[in-house]
Amino acid sequence: MRSTTSDMNLSAIKMVVTDMDGTLLNSRHEVSQHFFELYEELKKRKVLFVAASGRQHNSIAEKLSQIQSEIIIIAENGGLVVHNDQELISTPLDPDSKNTILEILDQIDGAFPVLCSKHNAYILGNSPKFINTLKEYYTEYAILDDLHKFNDEIIKIAVYHYGGSEKYIYPAVKHLKSKLMVKVSGENWVDLSHINAHKGFALKNIQEQNGISPEETLVFGDYNNDLEMLARAKYSFAMANSHPNVLKAANYMTLSNDEFGVEQILEKLIKDKS
Repeated sequence: MRSTTSDMNLSAIKMVVTDMDGTLLNSRHEVSQHFFELYEELKKRKVLFVAASGRQHNSIAEKLSQIQSEIIIIAENGGLVVHNDQELISTPLDPDSKNTILEILDQIDGAFPVLCSKHNAYILGNSPKFINTLKEYYTEYAILDDLHKFNDEIIKIAVYHYGGSEKYIYPAVKHLKSKLMVKVSGENWVDLSHINAHKGFALKNIQEQNGISPEETLVFGDYNNDLEMLARAKYSFAMANSHPNVLKAANYMTLSNDEFGVEQILEKLIKDKS
């Protein structure tokens, strides 16, 4: 990874893609007002903006409510892509996989599974603490008595553990990687979805639909669920607070999410395109 950006010229960039938690959002899950000001400058320069997250679509749209009707939203780690209320990509989980996954998760003490559909999330009501945690990432949710009996389409199963995702969840589900996308998407989250439901697959489709190359794409990320989309951009940036895998994979590094690392690079992009 090249930590310096002094020799970098971003004038050819036509699309900016950023993760949300740990990247565009600060530690209080807030978007800075300065970002929205920079977005208006990107729009003037005809730079396409994409928000990519493991979050629910409604949650991303709420965080970016000022601009949500204009931007492309990659939700549920790439399982759903929406632009101006129009669905561009949907990659649902195979129904046969759902109960197989749930049976494994039932054996993990302290794991909280979430069934994620396009517009809602479904959980058990056995923990008021987890319900309160969930509200930050899923603005629309419903409580069920039995997740196994839910038969409607879902995009992914997200799993939360207060003790840590890599220690308590990932070891129990990593053997599913040959058939499913299994991603440690945060310090406490693991996501399980269709093998093609990842941010890189979604970004590749967006690039092709808009005639934008990896050399014309700038991507920000901080966690393992960002690795595939970072690989789709010449200008791939790891946040200073990133997981070690992301620091290794990205071509560049910027400041942390609490130090306006995204905004710093966007300022340079705007300057280079002026």
